[in-house]
Amino acid sequence: MEEPRSRREVVTRAGAFLVAGAVAFLTLTSPREIAGESGIPAPASGHEPGRLRGSVVIGPQLNARKVRFSLYPDVSAAAPASAFAAEQEIRNVVVYIDSPDLPAGGVPVPGGGPGAGGGPPRIEQRNESFVPHVLPVLKGSPVEFTNDDPIYHNVFSLSKAASFDLGRYPRGASRSVRFGAPGIVKIFCHIHSDMSAVVLVLDNSYFTTPRSDGTFEIQGIPPGTYLVAAWHERAHAVHHKVIILPGRTTEMNFSIPLEDAAPQ
Repeated sequence: MEEPRSRREVVTRAGAFLVAGAVAFLTLTSPREIAGESGIPAPASGHEPGRLRGSVVIGPQLNARKVRFSLYPDVSAAAPASAFAAEQEIRNVVVYIDSPDLPAGGVPVPGGGPGAGGGPPRIEQRNESFVPHVLPVLKGSPVEFTNDDPIYHNVFSLSKAASFDLGRYPRGASRSVRFGAPGIVKIFCHIHSDMSAVVLVLDNSYFTTPRSDGTFEIQGIPPGTYLVAAWHERAHAVHHKVIILPGRTTEMNFSIPLEDAAPQ
């Protein structure tokens, strides 16, 4: 026997209402919100970048800095004593992924170090010192050398990766060099023989300088297996193998001794 027309219409309309409501919920609600309701996180994509995080400890020999003598005692006296402390020396370490096959992109997190404030990489001549002493940059980057001292300075290098001489220039002046080849570039001043700095030119931007407490972080790393290096100018670079998983954070710690190490 056929159902009464009125009852069939009620059932049909109720079913259509439920379907329309479900479609609206799925359209307006993101997968993250749905996962949050159920307490189950959304799965990471196989191509989602990962993150490397950890800390660096350096040996006591690397914390010992030679006392500087200056021809300009008034300027030199302005240098803060904390510049020779261990928490400052840790900033001369560079942690980077040692793989020329990686693309140039990436999201380095300097932890307040070089480049953290935006703009082009820069080394300042301040209190008869190069600040920062160590600057990591991506291959092809220009570096600004700014004189902030009330005296003339000079910037030059005879390194294989970059050889140049910017001449003498006064306070407030700035000159630039583009570093096109990877490698270690040692920087000096013709006028002040005890001034030195290092520009570490790298193949990709997956690098960082540790914070003053030794912790570091590099974001946006494509999933894969890599060698990660922790470098200091007065010790061998320490290499560890790391596996970066999609959307995951990998922890890695480094210890950089000086024993039996030749500068690199």
